[in-house]
Amino acid sequence: MTRLVHHARDLPPAAAVVMTMGALHEGHASLIRAARAHAGDGLVTVTVFVNPLQFGPNEDLDRYPRTLDADVELAGRAGADVVFAPGTDEVYPGGQPRVRIAAGPMGTGYEGASRPGHFDGMLTVVAKLLHLTRPAAAFFGQKDAQQLALIRRMATDLNFPVDIVAVPTVREDDGLALSSRNRYLTAQDRAHALALSRALFAGRDAAADGPDAVRKAALAALADADGLAVDYLALIDPADFTEAASDHTGPAVLAVAAKVGSTRLIDNIPLEFGAAE
Repeated sequence: MTRLVHHARDLPPAAAVVMTMGALHEGHASLIRAARAHAGDGLVTVTVFVNPLQFGPNEDLDRYPRTLDADVELAGRAGADVVFAPGTDEVYPGGQPRVRIAAGPMGTGYEGASRPGHFDGMLTVVAKLLHLTRPAAAFFGQKDAQQLALIRRMATDLNFPVDIVAVPTVREDDGLALSSRNRYLTAQDRAHALALSRALFAGRDAAADGPDAVRKAALAALADADGLAVDYLALIDPADFTEAASDHTGPAVLAVAAKVGSTRLIDNIPLEFGAAE
């Protein structure tokens, strides 16, 4: 039976934690199942907290879906022992924190450019939730690639005693990446949104010919897309989240962001480029 906990004083240390803002879907379930497999008989905790520090003045904090009863049910089916759903006063006692974690240069481009301050707020709450849940391992989805890169960097740079584990993106049969924001898409929006994954797959299929071929193929796939306002499409070095060079070798992330109707979506796929001959 999955327990719902609202106060950190009632939380035992977790073997594994999955952090969410609620509105859970199959993508979150895959994270929880991965945490369960990793933890064995250890405690798996899922956090549900809509973090106000991550939302800009024109973003959808009030509109963000809150579905706690359904979230607890899904988390339990996926293998969670505890759902920690703290109130804002529990996470930020005394109001908004005066001391925060800064994302630094890695947080200024791409999503950081479109959402100033977002990653500072994200890292601050992740750090606090790591302290409150005290896990041995924390599981995050690859779909939020810049978030994942920053959390890994924070854990390394600030000596957090936790393993950061990445879990692959879960997609619908037609390729659309699962997201809590997909519920805002109309049927026409959803059809237009498929251009994002098509562009990523086109880039992936060109990877054998190098980074420039990946960019060219992905951009060509987007060029004919209708109903999108593209923010960026970029091939990124995940080590520092800067644009990958033409002779880049090793891991890379092909990432895209676009507004579809009134909803902003992001997606990416990881790639690997072999050593130069």
